[in-house]
Amino acid sequence: MNQRIVLSWSGGKDCCMALHTLVEQGYEVVSLVTTAPKELGRTFGHGERTEMIRLQGEALSIPVHVIECTFESYTDQFVEALQFLKQKYQISGIAYGDLYLDEHREWGEKTAAAANIDAIYPLWATKESTLGLLEDFVNSGYQAIVIRVRDDVLNESWLGRMIDNHFVEDIQETTSCPMGESGEYHTYVFDGPLFSKKIQLELGEPIQLETTKKLEFKSSQLI
Repeated sequence: MNQRIVLSWSGGKDCCMALHTLVEQGYEVVSLVTTAPKELGRTFGHGERTEMIRLQGEALSIPVHVIECTFESYTDQFVEALQFLKQKYQISGIAYGDLYLDEHREWGEKTAAAANIDAIYPLWATKESTLGLLEDFVNSGYQAIVIRVRDDVLNESWLGRMIDNHFVEDIQETTSCPMGESGEYHTYVFDGPLFSKKIQLELGEPIQLETTKKLEFKSSQLI
């Protein structure tokens, strides 16, 4: 029997790569887990509206579990949610799409241990290998668009760009990690091999979110 796990899900390319890798390895991903401040309705990770994350779950035929929490109670509520999901789905672990930041891995391992499940890192690599990982994504058949950029690293012109070969070339001319591992940019995946339907997007205008700019979507639908 396949191991039943949940996947920490932001909606971007890294967690999508993690999902694809996990499925190839024989895991059964029973839920996509994301976190959102209760009063905002946007994810902590990418600032994306939770309905856009639920749309991905529908397209992937995987239930989305939104953990509504505050910054102060983030870890405690995450652990409580993992304990709930363990009971609901009989999961043995949670997977994360982190690449090389040790502090992120330490947090994930601690929260998983607190819920008495395993922490899985299917993409774990080195900082030097991130360009190759970005090229792997471009060649994977998945499609993703840049939805958020850090003001101190990338300007507004990067918003709305597809993650393609031109992006791979241009990101190397910046100070950003090729994969944006330190939040230099974030993406939204809208189509690919595991999607039963494509998410059709109509782009809106950028908004300012503290030290980042976020591209909004005017409309979206499954086709």
